[in-house]
Amino acid sequence: MPDTQVLERIKEAEREADEIVAEAREEADEIREQARQEADEIREQARQEAEEAAEERLADAREEIDEERERILEEGSEEREALVSSAEERIDEVVDHVVDLFEEAVHAQT
Repeated sequence: MPDTQVLERIKEAEREADEIVAEAREEADEIREQARQEADEIREQARQEAEEAAEERLADAREEIDEERERILEEGSEEREALVSSAEERIDEVVDHVVDLFEEAVHAQT
């Protein structure tokens, strides 16, 4: 094989190698870009899931607070009713006691 043919084959092999390297770089760039896009999608999905979970926890907390508020209001209402009832039951007793004190004060002055 003459030297020119060998040289041509070497040049051809180098061109093919350069093409292979260029294609490999291009493919690597595409793979990196695809990986970035997938990572962005995963991050966005994770963000959305975290946001939904936070909203759900907030809704649960609000519901729990509302239930606790209603329970406290009901207890307060029951206690108020018990106090009013107790006070109403003692009105006659208190009036009698005040009248007795007044009469004692009047008798003490005479």
